[in-house]
Amino acid sequence: MRKDDLYITIPSFFRCPISLDVMKSPVSLCTGVTYDRASIQRWLDSGNNTCPATMQVLQSKEIVPNRNLQRLIQLWSDSVARRQVDAESAAPSSVVVPSQDQVKLLVKQLDKNCSSSLAKIVCFAGESEENREFLARMDGFLNAVFDFMRNAESDIKLIEQAVSILDLIQSKIQDKKPLLESNCLSTILLVLQRGTSDSQIQSLRLLESIAIDGESKLKIAEKEGLLLELVNSLSKEKDERLIEASLSCLSAITKPKRVKTKLIQYRTIPELKNLLSEPNMSVSIIEKSLKLLETLSFCKEGRVEIRHDSNLLQAIVQKVLKVSSKATEHAVTVLWSVCCLFREEKAQEAVVGCSNGLTKFLLLMQSDCSSATRQMSADLLKLFRVNSNSCLSSYDTKTTHIMPC
Repeated sequence: MRKDDLYITIPSFFRCPISLDVMKSPVSLCTGVTYDRASIQRWLDSGNNTCPATMQVLQSKEIVPNRNLQRLIQLWSDSVARRQVDAESAAPSSVVVPSQDQVKLLVKQLDKNCSSSLAKIVCFAGESEENREFLARMDGFLNAVFDFMRNAESDIKLIEQAVSILDLIQSKIQDKKPLLESNCLSTILLVLQRGTSDSQIQSLRLLESIAIDGESKLKIAEKEGLLLELVNSLSKEKDERLIEASLSCLSAITKPKRVKTKLIQYRTIPELKNLLSEPNMSVSIIEKSLKLLETLSFCKEGRVEIRHDSNLLQAIVQKVLKVSSKATEHAVTVLWSVCCLFREEKAQEAVVGCSNGLTKFLLLMQSDCSSATRQMSADLLKLFRVNSNSCLSSYDTKTTHIMPC
């Protein structure tokens, strides 16, 4: 494979035997052959019951994440990315990074709506941590950027550059209250509605960085249109990086009860169900979806919606022991919250009816998961025991009715 002038050799065992592409989420069948999750799921969903590589009949259609191979692929991908960055750094550049004294003059020119000044400041901020620290501590810099955004009105390209600067320096800003002003939140909303995927992700990171306490989280959630736009970003047709950034941001602002209630009204739970039901979603997205669902499950309105959706409950059970330890812990907590802590009967029936549910919780009891997860699994196992006894009692009753006197 050639990337510009950089030649990359892909190890053969990193390729999926079906698609021949580098595997994003490697999973193994009972035959021991590893495939990319999306490819093998399509094969199985088409009604096939054989291993594509060996053509052996499958004793089980369970797929198990190949963690070791996934780590190797990630290490290889990171090394390729570093080589590309090094190659780009070695190439001659026509962009001249301004000095600190020059930046001070460029900031003064922002009040004249000088777009070239903004581009140079972006270049300066992207050069080093020292430069970002310098901008964050410069007197009047944030106000100059805010004024520029206000004057830029609907010029989305200029606004994206301003948001890019704020994203670059957000970790260096000591007082983040000015970022919660209506003008700044309106700008972030505009970028989420009209910006590129990269600038939308920058806006989401910026929002997450300023959601530092209950007051700031409520202020973000109460900005008209902003919370709904965050939920819209969860659509599975979107860029996966954008979905992941949206989930992180939503998790950061969803602690107050008012925010949870609004998210449920905006149909967040069905969007999370769609993400969990999609076979080729990344591990990180599944983990973050379950984490947000866990938060919503501790709200009465959230539990009501979860308990009435048997397909969602089955999707949650399916993620136990199938994605990652984090995903398992979040999934078990959601199930425990709905079925055991608040004893929602419809949810209990749906969970007990899931195939392999009993096996999964038994395995969890013997695994090296956290003590809290093990205890919740024990509570969930009691549901199966109670249901089993109930079935036996029902059977005995029916038998008694047909026995002769």
